[in-house]
Amino acid sequence: MSNRPTAVAFDVNETLFSLLRMGERLADAGLPEGALQIWFTRVLRDGLALAATGDYHPFRALAAGHLTHMLAADGLDADAQRVDAILSHFQELDAQPDAEPALRRLRDEGVPVVTLTNGHADTVGAMLENAQLDGLVDARLSVDEVGLWKPRAEPYHMAARHLDVEPRRLALVSVHSWDIHGANRAGLVTGYASRMEGSFLAGFDEPDVSAAGLVEVVDGLLGLPPA
Repeated sequence: MSNRPTAVAFDVNETLFSLLRMGERLADAGLPEGALQIWFTRVLRDGLALAATGDYHPFRALAAGHLTHMLAADGLDADAQRVDAILSHFQELDAQPDAEPALRRLRDEGVPVVTLTNGHADTVGAMLENAQLDGLVDARLSVDEVGLWKPRAEPYHMAARHLDVEPRRLALVSVHSWDIHGANRAGLVTGYASRMEGSFLAGFDEPDVSAAGLVEVVDGLLGLPPA
């Protein structure tokens, strides 16, 4: 059994923040219903494919490329400035309802918290500030620092080094089964919130803690036996 972590890293997109506002912006741009899921899935697919071959392309570049293709395919304005303006709305994403209480629970327990994203650290910083959550996060970490996307081991180990803890003393909290699998393989403690996928997906390494929401996941992690 894993032990109680001494630090916790949170995934960002869909875990701490909802993508619904990006869906609204894509609709405003003229894209059809369902465009958000198609676009975001394609971005993740290609980022993970590059990571599998040891290669790298920043999230923003992949996001812009796929958005450009989708707009052009629908006969819509795909000008680079327009694409950039749409993507700038990432900073306006709403925090998930369980994000603040989960982060505050860890702050009250004196457990350091970082975010670990496949996106850009500055974008996450703006998201946290706009949602007034920046005071509950000690650092914003990005895969940009290692040039490989999660679920490669390198981003998780980078987070452990930043926090000066062994990987087995760091927990990763995410709503993505693939993210949990990667963190497990990297030797981290893992906490899975099922509110997006409904249940953990078969074929991936099981999480150490699983619950519907982030608060329950955090409580489960804090309830693990001490080392």
